[in-house]
Amino acid sequence: MVAHVSTVAFLGLEARSVDVQVQVINGTVGFTIVGLPDKAVSESKERVRAALASLALAFPPKRITVNLSPADLPKEGSHYDLPIALGLMAAMGLIDAESLAAYIAVGELGLDGRITAVPGVLLAALHASGQDLGLICPGSQGSEAAWAGRIDVLAAPDLITLVNHLKGSQLLAPPKPAEMIKASTGPDLADIKGQESAKRALEVTAAGGHNLLMCGPPGSGKSMLAACLPGILPALTPSEALEVSMVASIAGTLTDGRISQRRPFMQPHHSASMAALVGGGIKARPGEVSMAHLGILFLDELPEFQRAVLDSLRQPLETGQVVVARANAHVTYPARVQLVAAMNPCRCGHLADAALACARAPRCAQEYQSRISGPLLDRIDLHIEVSAVSAADLTLPPPAEGSAQVAARVAAARDIQNKRYEGTTCRTNAEADGKVLEAIATPDDAGRRLLTQAADAMKLSARGYTRVLRVARTLADLAGQDNISRIHIAEALSYRRTGVVG
Repeated sequence: MVAHVSTVAFLGLEARSVDVQVQVINGTVGFTIVGLPDKAVSESKERVRAALASLALAFPPKRITVNLSPADLPKEGSHYDLPIALGLMAAMGLIDAESLAAYIAVGELGLDGRITAVPGVLLAALHASGQDLGLICPGSQGSEAAWAGRIDVLAAPDLITLVNHLKGSQLLAPPKPAEMIKASTGPDLADIKGQESAKRALEVTAAGGHNLLMCGPPGSGKSMLAACLPGILPALTPSEALEVSMVASIAGTLTDGRISQRRPFMQPHHSASMAALVGGGIKARPGEVSMAHLGILFLDELPEFQRAVLDSLRQPLETGQVVVARANAHVTYPARVQLVAAMNPCRCGHLADAALACARAPRCAQEYQSRISGPLLDRIDLHIEVSAVSAADLTLPPPAEGSAQVAARVAAARDIQNKRYEGTTCRTNAEADGKVLEAIATPDDAGRRLLTQAADAMKLSARGYTRVLRVARTLADLAGQDNISRIHIAEALSYRRTGVVG
């Protein structure tokens, strides 16, 4: 007899069906797992042996073969423990194999029979829902699986409870989705004194989903400005929250099954490797840029990152996704992020201060800033200088306008964009391209003349020209205007980088 239990293999954010086939026959006593298992899957036989022993069950003195089909698909992770154990018990006649046919099973087994949490339960639940099947998962992740909608979820804390439910002697209560985490505000723009031009750039960044680079001396407030950005961005919609949670689920960071309306804010250290930033490693895991999907990726001390690591962001910033290619895996992760970066103008940070600047200026600044490649800088829409805050600025009363007022204007501009891009793949002006951009970002005659002159004088690339139009479209949306005028083009051009900053 061959028992069949369904489970899944994860390739990026894609869950593929895997048929766990368990055969128990007479012959040389042994336990073999075939079908391209990794080390964690191969070790599952010992966890299954101990878990069954906790139920006072022993492996039969026969030849046990477990085939993970399709055999050419790599199998990784400990979530195969539970389907292997269920298939073995079905092959031994301890549970009804027919009762397992309507479910997909995922879960790691403890030596005492407990079913412990594994990454990817939300993806497995969504896949099961698409196949009109139920899901068997760890008890601690039932609330995560329940977000998949109307799906029969058996969230069992341990193996004995699950077996009793399948036999009808005990019933597991259906789990409910965990409470959604509301968006938090964080630091308020009212706490920042001065820096009015930087605040304006931050508002434009939030309204259009643009990338931003801030350059200024140490202590000028660059990091605090970046920390204020989530507080003026609109909360994630339910569909966006599900997208973000899918990445968190496969990375194993979705705690307590709670989906959040907060936009991710990831700030990796400048020592981060390429695999940590864009994804990869032995198991091709998502990187920081994917963990920041639909949120903010904040890179402080930008020139201190390795140049190759920074250049690996060029494709994700352009396409909104990361393709991780390995010899045994080729996976795609979403990476639609807002890049917010901060840097000092030179190594000492005081290029513009005659009293503090180093003796090697301006060569020091040229060498320091040249660590960032031109193509990466060309993908950043807004470049601003953040000047040092004077003592006089610190004695001023708090600004009358804070994050709440700015967030209201950003929300109004985002509403305009939601209506404009309804039925398309775009969400914000920063994503508009090609014919879509031609239809929505045609400036008036005065604006067109200014843009043409500036493109020649500033040597704008085709990408730079397009990004100026996108920013101008956002400025017009903030002003509540349908047409892009000369003043919008002029302000958008003022945010383009023209040379060494400082």
